[in-house]
Amino acid sequence: MRVAFLGVRVKGHLNPTTTLARKLKARGHDVVFLSVPDTEPFVRAAHLPYVPFSEKEFPVGSLAKSLDQLNKLQGQEALEMVMRLVSANMESSFRNLPQALRDVKADALILDEVDRGLGCVPMHLGMPYVHISNALPTDLSGATPPCTFDWPHETTPEAFARNQAGARNLLQMYEPILSIARGYAERVGLKIDWNNPYATISPLAWLTQMPKEFDFESSHWPAQFHYTGPFHDGLGRIESDFPWDRLTGEPLVYASMGTLQNGLESVFQTIADAVGERSGVQLVLSIGPTLDPEKLSLLPPNCIVVKNAPQMELLKRATLCITHAGLNTALESLTQGVPMVAIPVSIDQPGVAARIAYMRTGAFLPIKNLTRARLSPLIDEVLSNPEYRQNAMKIKEAIVRTNGLEKAVDVIEQAFHLPPLGVPGPSGELS
Repeated sequence: MRVAFLGVRVKGHLNPTTTLARKLKARGHDVVFLSVPDTEPFVRAAHLPYVPFSEKEFPVGSLAKSLDQLNKLQGQEALEMVMRLVSANMESSFRNLPQALRDVKADALILDEVDRGLGCVPMHLGMPYVHISNALPTDLSGATPPCTFDWPHETTPEAFARNQAGARNLLQMYEPILSIARGYAERVGLKIDWNNPYATISPLAWLTQMPKEFDFESSHWPAQFHYTGPFHDGLGRIESDFPWDRLTGEPLVYASMGTLQNGLESVFQTIADAVGERSGVQLVLSIGPTLDPEKLSLLPPNCIVVKNAPQMELLKRATLCITHAGLNTALESLTQGVPMVAIPVSIDQPGVAARIAYMRTGAFLPIKNLTRARLSPLIDEVLSNPEYRQNAMKIKEAIVRTNGLEKAVDVIEQAFHLPPLGVPGPSGELS
């Protein structure tokens, strides 16, 4: 059986998806990775068979143009732009995916949940498929707060009503995307109950890389929903050139605002100012490809500023992670037992930040409230209170115990009735 992966074109989704594909390939299964041309270096770094997808609609360089607009936005404006980008991607995918799957002779498909509604294609083709959630899984039931809000998890009638109102708001934003899916379903004669928020989600398996121990307590998810754990192992990524010789051995604070919304110079300056108030601490700022490091002023004396950092390796040495609360960075921090101070910008980041606070693995400050005077006390609190690191270590232990990457591949094998063909060694190759 040949299993096709359809990659989402941003790094935070590509890294876990390529890791999952590489692990399935290491077990001896036939995999192929479909994605837009801008993502080819990521797929090649993971040593996966790459097939360009939607190259006419999204030629090389198109991702950078999109991110140039997105990375300076925050809150509702950023969320609305993401929805527009997803809509454009969905239109292209519905046009190209059926033939692409035939061309690569795929027998099964793995989709990212962010492409909500695209499950209509394998449904129409009679092809088994599995969904994975690289970001927070989208809860539209009202049982927990929708991921676009930083509300705390509560079980009162008032909280449930609030959650339902938030879900209705999110569904309205999804409407342009779902209308594209409905149009496809009508053209090919699919009967879909669009009142069911899980109607196009795979009936075989839906995997989230979020550990159960990091989620709000709730039993509302459908039967095919699986908590696994992070889809990462530190391998198969593009290497970063980092000045390791400049690390002083002092307690390390690692700060990154991710790859989607890292164009706000003032955010990095505020982080540098807040961390710089402390002596005996070293700061590493990963600012992304857009900003000019020379424009950051008054940096701490031993601060290291880079455009791209070897994040997982730095987190192994870190005392604190200051993050935008992207799910991948949060999980990579927790994998190392590192507590966080989160500055959520938009999309699902408020929901991740709410979980960081709920599990007492850190604290968060919405970006609209960000000032040095507000950020500095949170840094002090997380650095000085051992409870945060202790709780992060508990989740680290759960991640190690669950071994999410192996568990995810187990579930995929079961869903597609794939025989376990081999056991990967430390490098990911069959032993």
